[in-house]
Amino acid sequence: MFSGSMVALVTPLDETGEVDYASLASLVEYHIAAGTDAIVAVGTTGESATLTVDEHVKVVLKTLEFANGRIPIIAGTGANATHEAITFSKLFSGTGVAGCLSVTPYYNKPTQEGLYQHYKAIAEATELPQILYNVPGRTAVDMLPETVARLAKLENIVGIKDATGDLSRVQKTRELCGEDFIQLSGDDASGLDFVAAGGHGVISVTANVAAEDMATMFKLALSGQIDAAREINDRLMPLHKKLFVESNPIPVKWAAHQLGLIKHGQLRLPLTELSESARSAVAGALKDANVLL
Repeated sequence: MFSGSMVALVTPLDETGEVDYASLASLVEYHIAAGTDAIVAVGTTGESATLTVDEHVKVVLKTLEFANGRIPIIAGTGANATHEAITFSKLFSGTGVAGCLSVTPYYNKPTQEGLYQHYKAIAEATELPQILYNVPGRTAVDMLPETVARLAKLENIVGIKDATGDLSRVQKTRELCGEDFIQLSGDDASGLDFVAAGGHGVISVTANVAAEDMATMFKLALSGQIDAAREINDRLMPLHKKLFVESNPIPVKWAAHQLGLIKHGQLRLPLTELSESARSAVAGALKDANVLL
């Protein structure tokens, strides 16, 4: 269930800054038609940091409703307070979500033991499968493979999204955690190489605007057709990079709006719209990737 091209879905907002559920429904249909393997609702790209708790829960539940069992939905449930992450996990229990994606606690910089105890408490509080999420560039804490190995012994901690870009961790994590522990890339630019090194897939920003290409690429890669997958990846590489020319999800929401995938490219403060100087770079990357405006 947790493999292939999974999208870190944007949360569309209307011109007033409220959640645009009509656009959300359209996005779900777009990903089902494109062959996306799973949707992550309200992760970092979904602006989890600026949604209220009620909005967070509603967006996940509406995504589930729109999907209607046709594609797995993974709920973003991370928080830098353990009790809050537990609350989110419990709120989605029994709803039909396939699992939870839980980012390492940000800002408060826990130790490795603190990370272990954080995730252990979450795992013990819910029956839902838990995917760890390590993204030190955003959280200022790096969960080491040895800590992941301790957590992998807990029954419902099933995998990790690794956004370090460090491909050497794939082999090390496999050695420490075993073949069945799911490893997902959180870095589009190195995602294909991550799978070639033994990973299981990607949770992707690029898939928001190039869903079919990403789905095809990872189907090829996971079936051993790395050269064919690399042809697609080479075409998408400028897009992988330019979608981070400013803080995610600023560029990808602008791109999704330009492509007509969402009605508005609105963000919530402190994020602001894509700068004029960056727009030509993102538009050029879309053109080079053959993702047409």
